[in-house]
Order: sequence, then structure tokens, then C-alpha cells
Amino acid sequence: MINTGKETESAILIGLVYPGQDESQAREYLEELSFLAKTAGAEPVGNFLQKLNIPDPRTFVGSGKIAEIAAFVAQNSINIAIFDDELSPSQLRNIENELGCRILDRTNLILDIFARRARTSHARTQVELAQYQYLLPRLTRMWTHLERQRGGIGLRGPGETEIETDRRIIRDRIALLKAQLKKIDVQMSTQRKNRGKMVRVALVGYTNVGKSTIMNLLSKSDVFAENKLFATLDTTVRKVVIGNLPFLLSDTVGFIRKLPHDLVESFKSTLDEVRESDLLLHIIDISHPGFEEQIKIVEETLRELGTAAKPVMLVFNKIDSFTFTAKEEDDLTPAVRENYSLTDLKRSWMASDKHYNTIFISAKTRENLEEFRRQLYEEVKRIHITRYPYNDFLFEFSK
Repeated sequence: MINTGKETESAILIGLVYPGQDESQAREYLEELSFLAKTAGAEPVGNFLQKLNIPDPRTFVGSGKIAEIAAFVAQNSINIAIFDDELSPSQLRNIENELGCRILDRTNLILDIFARRARTSHARTQVELAQYQYLLPRLTRMWTHLERQRGGIGLRGPGETEIETDRRIIRDRIALLKAQLKKIDVQMSTQRKNRGKMVRVALVGYTNVGKSTIMNLLSKSDVFAENKLFATLDTTVRKVVIGNLPFLLSDTVGFIRKLPHDLVESFKSTLDEVRESDLLLHIIDISHPGFEEQIKIVEETLRELGTAAKPVMLVFNKIDSFTFTAKEEDDLTPAVRENYSLTDLKRSWMASDKHYNTIFISAKTRENLEEFRRQLYEEVKRIHITRYPYNDFLFEFSK
């Protein structure tokens, strides 16, 4: 965990500007890393960026930059240095020697947040498995002495070192957690089958785009929603009725850039809600400056899950906070931030993709919510009729 005491720990953030990447984009990445750090309980007090073709194999950044960072750490009593990429075990060891403070990479930070957010035994088991899988190859640096936690007597064989014992204990724990998750997967699969043939809709999207808020509005339930990353880890399923048409709506864990592979594997049963859904509601935070890249990351993740062919409805949320930079022909006139009206948004490039049904809403102010419900009703009805072509179900939409 990051916050081991009552006082907030100070952190610095380090990233690279890769070839072909705009520096402003790299700074946006550090802003996201800052949000992650704050979610985990740290307080970012400085950022460091360096242009490199590839990360330095020894210290991630170059020797001059690592010396600059070390001086800043010493002068400001920094507790943690957080890197916006996954570090190798040797990089972790070398950087820690150079900086003299605790080192976290992006993967470890996300794992820490997931561990804090896990509320059910299922989520805790998934996160613990991912943490151990991350820890195993890094034991040469992270001295755990796990055998002391288990008593130690009789555990170590002839000539076996403490780290080898730790590795064996972790492998045993990983095997046990995998067995537990396998049982949970079977149970959850049975639960999904018992839901019958009702149409299933899944909310997907980047983390912190408002999925849980939309879930609450549609299902009139009280799913935990907060303006922090990964507020939702466990999949929540609710029965929703629009008009006289019932369907199942699931809220799933948010995606993020560079989502750790071990987490994706661990959360397989949770993500099965996405795989087995009939319709995906891709929620997008239109007010985020990098929402176009977030769309691509979600679409890429959906392809990796094998769900790219499913029907998708694009839901652009937070239109109450969306502004754009208005540029005048005279370059001397300062650019100003202006709001797009709902009519403007419907005429924009975002609404022009014929492959998707697109809607613009504000879950916060409930703007255009009834049109959203109407479009969602039509999408679910279309799937229902396809599934039950001879059903005499009387369709009627009502507010």
C-alpha cells in the first residue's frame, strides 16, 4: 500500500516523450498518473519528462535526468517516485539506489488502487492474484521473508535460500488463488445461465467516465459512484425496465491505458459480463481533453476480449462540462473556451459514424436522458425481437 501512515506521502511523477509523440500528450499522461497517485493516497509535488527513443535499460531515464531527479528528491524529502511505465526488476533496483526513496511503476500503482477498492471476497481474490504475479519476478529486490509469516520451521530445504523459499510460497499462493477463482468463475457462469434469455446490456468505457452514475439513473439503484479512478471493481447487475421491456444491465470495471495484463487475466470472470452481453453501451467522457484516445483504448481492449463484433451504442456523457477552443481568423484575438449546444453536438463528427448509434447526455444534469432511454429501448427491442421472432410481446415505450 502507498499510504502506510496518517500523513499523505509526497510523490514525484516521471515519464518519457517517445518519438512521434507530442509533449502535450505526454503531459496529459502524467496528469492521469497524478490522478492515479491521488486516488492511491499520495500527493504529487513534481513532474519530470525526458525525450528518449527507448527507456534507458538501467534507470529508465538518462543519467543526467536521474541525477536531476535525485537532487529534487533529496531537497524536498520525497517519499515515492512513480514511473508512468512498467519497470524491470533491475531498473527498480538501480533507480532505488540512485534516488534513495520508494519506487513504484504504473502497474504497481494500479494494483495498489485495486487492492484499496476491492470490497468483496471475489474482487480481493482477483487483486491478490495479480499482486503476487507482479511480485514473483521482483523478489530479488523486494525482500519479503514470507516464511516468517507462515512460521518458517520445516519449510526450507537443504541449501535453499530465503528468496527461493519466498518464491515457492508465492507460487503455492498463486496456485491456491487460481483454484479459488476457478470455482468462482464456475459459480458466476452458473448465475449468468440462470438469468434466462433476457437481453443483457453492459456498460463499458474508460475509468471515471460516469458508468456507475448512468447505472443508477437507468436502474434507479444505488451503485457506488465517486469521482475517482476505479470506483467500481465488482460487476453489478440490475434488472431494468423501460416502458414494458425488461433487460439486464451490468456495470463493469473501467478500462485504462496500459491496464496491467495480470489484472486483465485475474478479472476474467468479471469481464465475462462484457463477453456474454448482447449490447455494449460505450460510455465516453466528452469533457476529457483526451477522450478520442480513450475511445481507441476501450475499442482496443474490447478487441482483445473478443467482443469487437458486438452491437455498440456510443454514449457521450458530461456534455454539461464539454467546451472547445474557438479560434478566430485573426491570430491576435485570444482563443476562448465555448460550450457546444446539444444541437451542435448532433451535427459534429462524433455523430457522423454510421456504424454506431450515438447519443449525447449529461448524467449529472439529466440532459437528453429521455432520448437516451428511448434509443436504448429501441436497441434492446431490436435484439429481443430477433431472439423471440414469434413472441406476441406488446412493445410500448413510456416515460
